[in-house]
Amino acid sequence: MQALLFILHSLFTLVVIAFLLRVLMPLVRADFRNPLGEAVRKLTDPLVLPLRRLFKPAGKVDVASIVALLIVQLAGTALLLGIAGTRPGAGAIVLTGLRELLRRILLFYQIAIFVHALLSWVSPGRGNPASQLLSRLCEPVLAPIRRVLPALGGLDLSPLIALIGLQALLILLH
Repeated sequence: MQALLFILHSLFTLVVIAFLLRVLMPLVRADFRNPLGEAVRKLTDPLVLPLRRLFKPAGKVDVASIVALLIVQLAGTALLLGIAGTRPGAGAIVLTGLRELLRRILLFYQIAIFVHALLSWVSPGRGNPASQLLSRLCEPVLAPIRRVLPALGGLDLSPLIALIGLQALLILLH
């Protein structure tokens, strides 16, 4: 049973990340015309496009994508809790689902910032579409840190500070 829960949790995490990218990419003006953007669009369109008839965008914010992200997260939470044998009420599912979504967002940014920093050392060019996307996604988190803590001798410590802050938030959330 534990193996099944692990596999389902992992699959739901990947699907939630796809919907999270669908929400974040327009906010950071990332290009959907690269292989990763196309994959995100194809995976999320079946749920997002029908929701667009009900929820119109609010400026740069795609409300339908946010609603789709919440639907997927809450459905996954309810399914996983049901398979685990827990029968919580709707309020508990919502609270657990939102806490898990926040945890996934923080973990997503930890991984994104780590990979972004690693790529900046190994392959500083921005020709790779995944590298460009990571740069766009991480910059809103790293830029405020850079304004407060300038580079020391050409060494940018903002990813390290961001990772420490994200880990602290995860500890507080736990």
